[in-house]
Amino acid sequence: MNYKNSILDAVNNTPLIKLNKLISRHCATVLVKCEYMSPTGSVKDRITHYIINQAEKRGDLKPGGTIVENTSGNTGMSLAMVAAVKGYRCIFTMPDKMSQEKIDALKGFGAEVIITPTDVSGDHPDHYVQTAKRIAHNTPDAFYVNQYHNQDNIAAHYHNTGKELWEQTQGMFDAFVASPGTGGTLSGVGRFIKEKKPAIKIIGIDPVGSIHYDLFHGKEPHPQVYKVEGAGEDIPCEAMDFSVVDEMHQMDDARAFAIARRLIREEGLFCGGASGLIVAGALDVAKRLGPGKTVIALLTDSASRYLSKFLSDQWMKENNFNV
Repeated sequence: MNYKNSILDAVNNTPLIKLNKLISRHCATVLVKCEYMSPTGSVKDRITHYIINQAEKRGDLKPGGTIVENTSGNTGMSLAMVAAVKGYRCIFTMPDKMSQEKIDALKGFGAEVIITPTDVSGDHPDHYVQTAKRIAHNTPDAFYVNQYHNQDNIAAHYHNTGKELWEQTQGMFDAFVASPGTGGTLSGVGRFIKEKKPAIKIIGIDPVGSIHYDLFHGKEPHPQVYKVEGAGEDIPCEAMDFSVVDEMHQMDDARAFAIARRLIREEGLFCGGASGLIVAGALDVAKRLGPGKTVIALLTDSASRYLSKFLSDQWMKENNFNV
């Protein structure tokens, strides 16, 4: 009999799929890493399983403890899955721009969800990060995941995602494209790949309004509200290692959503808006590199999170996006 002992054993080992319709023969090959096929539908399954295991080993999280985290939804859902399997209570803070699907899914796993305002500064007491820190401080036996600054976030992608990509491709690719949220994926994969083959370009695609682009280019960041979820950030993150990133580009909401909808309708890849943002950037890289080269792009999460957002024609029109 072939089976897994729990859903946690199904984390990692997502497929690479070639894009066929969104790319022309005059461009490099684009392969997408389908993280939306992970158990809870996002790349965050990789880090939560790793971070919780490490916390247990160190004694930072004990039986009967409470997991606390600030999340845009995906990390929370992954943590809620881990908590359900391992028997932990979990409390999450989430900005009010996130979709209702994410909130309902978290509650479905048994998590407590606290909604905070999006349009406040990173040091404001009502910011979702500050709120999570306060809850963790006031909750007995709480473990604050702290994904934005937790070095295990980077380590998870170094030991798992980076290694997995290398094994799937034997290192035969020219660029890796992702969008830094916490920065863990870009940093962890970047560290692993740069050790193996420094010539491979590590490229970040940042939403217009996020601060990573400005920080990378040595500019004073001025965060603004944007619509794409699961990408970018409004606070500096210690899980973002810019030293392994070769390029950082910006992408606006409109193109991100347009490409995400095309990925679903033309390639059959049921991925979210952040994936559209990343693939839009990867298409630009592929055009620049030309035939004979290979670009890998991350599809970060599932479109099931966004049925009432960019997949809704009404929502798109209300937010002045073309459909």
